[in-house]
Amino acid sequence: MSTKARKTAQVMAVTLTSAMLTLTISSGTPSGAAAGEVEAKALVKTMSDYMAKQKSVSFAYDTSLEVVTKEHQKLLLASSGTMDMGRPDKIRATRSGGFANVEITFDGKTLTLLGKDNNLYAQFEVPGTIDHLIEELRAKHNLPVPGADLLQSNVYEELMRDVVDVKDLGSGVIGGTECDHLAFRTKEVDWQIWIAQGEHPYPCRYIITSTQVDQGPQYSVQISDWKTGAELNPKDFSFKAPTDAKRVDDPKQLIDIDELPDNFVVGDTK
Repeated sequence: MSTKARKTAQVMAVTLTSAMLTLTISSGTPSGAAAGEVEAKALVKTMSDYMAKQKSVSFAYDTSLEVVTKEHQKLLLASSGTMDMGRPDKIRATRSGGFANVEITFDGKTLTLLGKDNNLYAQFEVPGTIDHLIEELRAKHNLPVPGADLLQSNVYEELMRDVVDVKDLGSGVIGGTECDHLAFRTKEVDWQIWIAQGEHPYPCRYIITSTQVDQGPQYSVQISDWKTGAELNPKDFSFKAPTDAKRVDDPKQLIDIDELPDNFVVGDTK
């Protein structure tokens, strides 16, 4: 066989392999698809019930946010942080990356955003539960919390809203933990989740793909060092201003507290 013919055969083999993989994922008997959908939803419900029962949760996380430039170049912004949560109304979280170094505290009454690099902080009253806090941030302050669906008291209801397609992709391993890998579609986004197998079915990885944006950028959260059941001290969730920290009236005065830097301009969708 000539070199040209060999290369042609190799390309055809790769193409056929990719086609077979696509066919395997998308095809199947109707009864098999229905069974997979039922099982996948049951796994998410089990995770949701487990999460709701935990009075205290702490974990570390790594995030990645894809950004598509007007020249159609895809960039990846990475950050890491920690989360301590006490249900129903306590949160302390940190996030650091190339553009931000932020701490968030919520004691059931007051939310505080601290920009550590500039030693500036903003506070506003949001009495209520964590669920209420997340909704207030989205609706009134235009501060959506990426991945916040995983923190709410009814994860299943939040995640499964508007789902139109479900796939059970079998097992995967995240950070050494064997997980169930599930994929879901809505009209606006695709999302995947990896749920730890065993007695502690927590979310190990969560990926959201924006199907309405050019090149389908993704946002992902990977969770590690998952711990539950610790005794909580309410004082740990009360904010104490650092030395020489300055309070600002408007959160917009805090520079680079989001995962998307302030000098990035959000463009149009498709």
